[in-house]
Amino acid sequence: MKNMMWIFVFALSLASCTYAQQVQPNILMFYVDDLRAELGCYGSETAITPNIDKLAAEGILFNKAYTQQAICAPSRMSTLTGLRPESLGIYSIFTPLRKVHKNVVSMPQFFNKIGYKTVSIGKVYHHSSDDKKEWSIYFEKEPNTYNNPDNLALIEQLKAEGKKSLNGPAFENADVEDEAYKDGRVSKYAIETLKKVKDDKFLMFVGLSKPHLPFNAPKKYWDLYDRNNFKIPSIEKPKDAYRLALTQWGELRGYQGIPKEGDLDDDLTQTLIHGYHASISYIDAQVGKVMNTLEELDLRKNTMVIFMSDHGYKIGEYGAWCKHSNLEIDVRVPLIISRETGHKHRVVGKTSDALVENVDIFPTLIELCGLEGPKGEGRSLLSVIDNPKKRWDKVATSVYARGKKIMGCTATDGEWRYTEWRNSQTNEVLQAELYEHKKSLLSYVNLSGNKKYKKVERRMKMLLEIQFPGDKPFLQKDIPR
Repeated sequence: MKNMMWIFVFALSLASCTYAQQVQPNILMFYVDDLRAELGCYGSETAITPNIDKLAAEGILFNKAYTQQAICAPSRMSTLTGLRPESLGIYSIFTPLRKVHKNVVSMPQFFNKIGYKTVSIGKVYHHSSDDKKEWSIYFEKEPNTYNNPDNLALIEQLKAEGKKSLNGPAFENADVEDEAYKDGRVSKYAIETLKKVKDDKFLMFVGLSKPHLPFNAPKKYWDLYDRNNFKIPSIEKPKDAYRLALTQWGELRGYQGIPKEGDLDDDLTQTLIHGYHASISYIDAQVGKVMNTLEELDLRKNTMVIFMSDHGYKIGEYGAWCKHSNLEIDVRVPLIISRETGHKHRVVGKTSDALVENVDIFPTLIELCGLEGPKGEGRSLLSVIDNPKKRWDKVATSVYARGKKIMGCTATDGEWRYTEWRNSQTNEVLQAELYEHKKSLLSYVNLSGNKKYKKVERRMKMLLEIQFPGDKPFLQKDIPR
């Protein structure tokens, strides 16, 4: 009888282990820098992205996904901790997470503890100092590279002159192989690492830096496009917008060949738009290489794949460039989630209009593994992945600080965007904005205060105040430069 009991317990333990393997799949995350939803699967008329489109056809495409802040460092911290920027109190790119938050549990820390090999390749956190100690396998983030001899000579000249900024031109199209630029090396390292960890459970981040500036990509990706097909966007600014609502340039002015003031001419605008698209096709090819390896190693059957960006981007819209705002085009992001092919309830080729946020990714992965994790501020998306038409959150929110005294907080219901620019300490509303986005990412008229939209504005203000109550000052822990 004792032997029978032992056999039963052993069988139960074995079944539990098998179940654990089923509910704790591998996780592969493509984390892309500065990518708006300029992809074929999102309806882009210009972007050539067959590999990402294929991934979307194998999973769920989220049509209304949003980042928590349209700038690299705070956005990535939020994704990796499941906490919003207003809770972390970090709003700039200059403050590493671990300088002010020693004990916040991050995604790699959590998955390390439950036995996963955690892998960071390319740009994952913005700051390398946040990265190194949190991963089982860590590849140092590489700097931007140029391959054109004239550009290399220019960089050396800048060094010799003692210039602090060593940014070369804002674009390059050298006739080189993929690995001559850093994202090609990122995919190479990812492929090599997959072969090493194929017998382990793993959480692997593949951080692709393009289409971040400079728009450097091999010539063959530029050659995919006819530059004459790129339309010059309108430089019209949103009417009656808050004076600090729109930043025109971000980091673009710091590159050689970009005028220090004034608008760009049409030729340069078209070249930059061309470079942005070439960069997207370049990273699309890297996604394809890694996904092919996943298939070849027979890992796809038990690997969830997530493709996401840290924030959106402007390529000349509103006469502006880069991100750094609360506008729809900057806070909306692409998000594709494809379950492991061996999952019995796998849903493929569907689009979800659920309002979801990057802060939801960490709790999604915790529930995926059937575990309890640190208390975050997002919601698990597993039920939406299983049922893409499910009704979900009523609102998605983001922030953008203008210095330490002014905070822009914004909310969308999927059709309207309402923003309040507040005094960071007193919450006094300095100005409000209301934009309609039923048919377009772009909106050119601030409808706040318009009597025709009074009910809409009142409803949107109530949604905003769920996340940003007027009696709670904004936490500010940024470290001065």
